[in-house]
Amino acid sequence: MLPRHRRFLAICTVLIVVGFASFLILKSFQDNLLYYLTPSEVIAGKAPDDREFRIGGLVVVGSFYREEGNLTSQFTLTDGAATVNVNYKGILPDLFREGQGIIARGMFNNTRVFIASEVLAKHDENYMPPDIYALSKPIE
Repeated sequence: MLPRHRRFLAICTVLIVVGFASFLILKSFQDNLLYYLTPSEVIAGKAPDDREFRIGGLVVVGSFYREEGNLTSQFTLTDGAATVNVNYKGILPDLFREGQGIIARGMFNNTRVFIASEVLAKHDENYMPPDIYALSKPIE
């Protein structure tokens, strides 16, 4: 075999191996994606049935409910056009409140209630921790 042919065969082999490795990497990313949907998209049927996804929206004012001494919370999310009922068992973030934007990760149960495994509260770009906010206030 000529050196030119060996070099060509080596280049082809490297390209095939790199292409296959790229395919495997992209395939693993696709399997681990968590889709972010709005309540309108969920109601329209775009939510996956067989795996977790993220849903985001505003907590409807007056919809939050939790029994005293219990970590199970119930609230409703909206995007202004549709609403989704959410159940979450755990400690909610400090920034969680009615009227606040949140993102919840989980999936629907068979009664079409979203069972959240994680709740993240969103804040605006002007957020400051309470200790620093108290220091930044002008002294009167």
